[in-house]
Amino acid sequence: MLECRSKPERAFYIFVDKNKVKKDKPPAQNGSYSAADITVLEGLEAVRRRPGMYIGTTGPDGLHHLISEVFDNSRDEAMGGFSDDIEVVLLPEGMVRVADNGRGIPVDVHKQTKVSALETVMTTLHAGGKFGGDGYKVSGGLHGVGVSVVNALSQYMRAEVHRDGASYAQEYARGKRKAAVKKAGPSKLSGTVISFSPDREIFTGGIEFDFDKIVAHLREQAYLVKRLRITVIDARKSGFKLPDAGKALYIRSFLTDCPSQAFYFEGGLRSLIAFQNRHQKPIHKNIFYVEKEQDGVQVEIALQYVDDITSRVLPFANNIYNPDGGTHITGFRSALTRTLNAYARKAGALKESEENFTGEDVLEGLSCVVSVKLREIQFEGQTKSKLGSVEARAAVDTIFA
Repeated sequence: MLECRSKPERAFYIFVDKNKVKKDKPPAQNGSYSAADITVLEGLEAVRRRPGMYIGTTGPDGLHHLISEVFDNSRDEAMGGFSDDIEVVLLPEGMVRVADNGRGIPVDVHKQTKVSALETVMTTLHAGGKFGGDGYKVSGGLHGVGVSVVNALSQYMRAEVHRDGASYAQEYARGKRKAAVKKAGPSKLSGTVISFSPDREIFTGGIEFDFDKIVAHLREQAYLVKRLRITVIDARKSGFKLPDAGKALYIRSFLTDCPSQAFYFEGGLRSLIAFQNRHQKPIHKNIFYVEKEQDGVQVEIALQYVDDITSRVLPFANNIYNPDGGTHITGFRSALTRTLNAYARKAGALKESEENFTGEDVLEGLSCVVSVKLREIQFEGQTKSKLGSVEARAAVDTIFA
């Protein structure tokens, strides 16, 4: 369930208009710097002006990040136990459709913004159900900007909601609503459908999605959330158009001839390690696995050593991949090094005259997934590439040691 945290109705961002400042002297010296040189950007216009601040880049990685942001909302419903089926479809003309069978974004009027909660979530930065309250216990969304940022960077977006016996819909263009939320008709379903087409004015290099890249990411997510079904379909060459709002939650039954992949895993991280090492020679047959909670931090680790000199360590925080690691990896490496040194000394593999294994030594040949989940999560940067929550380090270090 999504809601707006207490913030002003409109967000303002201030930038200096460099075109109005002379280049030969500092503004204070040439006298040209005044209130007239201050540009005030209202609402989502700041996102369109500085998209890199929100999605990292307007290149291929940023383009695919749009799908991740929308998918993360659906995945968070599954993490909370409110949904178990997510469908991602690539449609012609750059359109992407993401559907889930969760609770559905609320559509009643929000008391602060005086408009539908759906419109608030879709068009307002820092509006969502992940700032506290009972909407989500654990989620990947932190800043409450994900879906609204995608809206701002899309030439077209449509949100459909099925809940409370009816279906609702609202359309947007470049972050602005085209009309108020409308009731599309009766519905016995429950869930949310977000359809969007990236804006070519922002993504000047093109809006061609890499199907294999999307499949790899969604397979990974299916491992991280046990018993979640994820289907991804490439219908770009099918000629299939976006169906009318409120007509269907899932559309895979209409796209049976299109390339597709479906994922569902009971084994979680152990299944991921087995898949990752399918072409490797394991040093030990069993996959080590631990899942515990420490001081409100849920820790899940699976690992196996293989006959290789390289290491593959995948860090996740609230199911968000952190390519730059963070505090959970710091805690893991510390515990792994300490534990293996203690074992090697006890087993006689390391003699008293020999030095301990270093952190680099114990990583050789390691295939591992470290996943933590915590409520008040902190990332370093909007793209969430690195975990900053200090409590994660202590929790991982304690549980794994």
